[in-house]
Amino acid sequence: MITGRIISLISGRNIRRSSTVVGGTGKFDAKKLEIHRSVSKNVPKEIPPFGTVATDHMLEIDFKGGEWQTPMIRAVEDLKIHPLAKVLHYCPVIIEGLKAFRGIDGQIRIFRGDASMSRMLASAKRAALPEFCPTQLEEMIVDLVRVDKEWIPLNEGTALYIRPLMAGLGVTRSKEAKLVVVCSPVGSYLTSGALKLYANPAHSRVAPDSAGAFKMGCNYAPTIALTDEAAAHGCAQSLWLWGEKQLITEAGTSNLFLFWKDKLGELELITPPTQGGLILPGITRDSILTLAREWAEFKVTERFPTMSELMEAAKEGRILEVFCSGTASVVMPCDRIVYKQKPYEDPVEMSVPCQADGESLYKKLHEAITGIQYGKIDRPEWTRIVKESTSSKGKLSKSEFFL
Repeated sequence: MITGRIISLISGRNIRRSSTVVGGTGKFDAKKLEIHRSVSKNVPKEIPPFGTVATDHMLEIDFKGGEWQTPMIRAVEDLKIHPLAKVLHYCPVIIEGLKAFRGIDGQIRIFRGDASMSRMLASAKRAALPEFCPTQLEEMIVDLVRVDKEWIPLNEGTALYIRPLMAGLGVTRSKEAKLVVVCSPVGSYLTSGALKLYANPAHSRVAPDSAGAFKMGCNYAPTIALTDEAAAHGCAQSLWLWGEKQLITEAGTSNLFLFWKDKLGELELITPPTQGGLILPGITRDSILTLAREWAEFKVTERFPTMSELMEAAKEGRILEVFCSGTASVVMPCDRIVYKQKPYEDPVEMSVPCQADGESLYKKLHEAITGIQYGKIDRPEWTRIVKESTSSKGKLSKSEFFL
């Protein structure tokens, strides 16, 4: 079962290291990559709103006739899609998200790209899209970042956001598909400080053992209207609940963590588990769990907390912090929860300790992860250095063209 392998895929332990992969659906090879350089646009002096401005180039690979075609880095442009393409009717589309950073030493680092590629492969399998070799796609993303390196912002707190996506184009099972990777310079995803979350048990993000563990487009579209409902209550995101016990699963598109004292007074960090398919196995989530277990300063538990537990702990003063994690936001604290317990009752608002002005776990985690991303902390197994020149004695390592 695919969902049972997600956490090992994210840790990178099951990545295949072959140069090509054949899974009954074709293969591609990073050595065949063609680079068609375009005339550069002006890199914006100010960081644009999140995900609104693309860099000069994109990576594009078509799948036709059971084979991946020649991979190509070329100028960003609109995609041409037939009106009968499956992606417009049934949403066989998957996405990923990762970042490249300009470190304090001037080097470019991609954070946990191997884990992102493995997760994307798992999503492709679940969506019946063509399979690919994660390591080969990662190599081509490195080339794309190298080509558009001038777009990587220099200041801490900024990055180059990398968005891979794959869409099924055929009118039946995806015998044709398009894989595209685009990049965008970004600053902070959320700039308004601590989050205010809206919990309404009438709405759930996904059902157990569905597609909730995968980054599929069909998981995101239904949440847009509910995010609008959260905004109507003054909240930035929804706090997703599930079932009669109102299990806390995720917050918006982020994983959720609860740091509290249990009923015995012991410090404990809780986050919902990946088993069962109710949550996305976040790569930042996995990083947080790894660091917390290495620090060994408190219990680390993977289970579903409930809203009743959260409310009881809040009344008893046992909650220390609630925070969310994700590629875009890294770690973001929550300071208030609006809870609509029943349809015919007004929602109640509870305050959550944030410790924004003093020492806090979310700050410690944020500093540790961003420290690795910007090269302040050495963790080579989590970062990929992008060498800014691949030439040897003046010879290019890829087929490169200048337009």
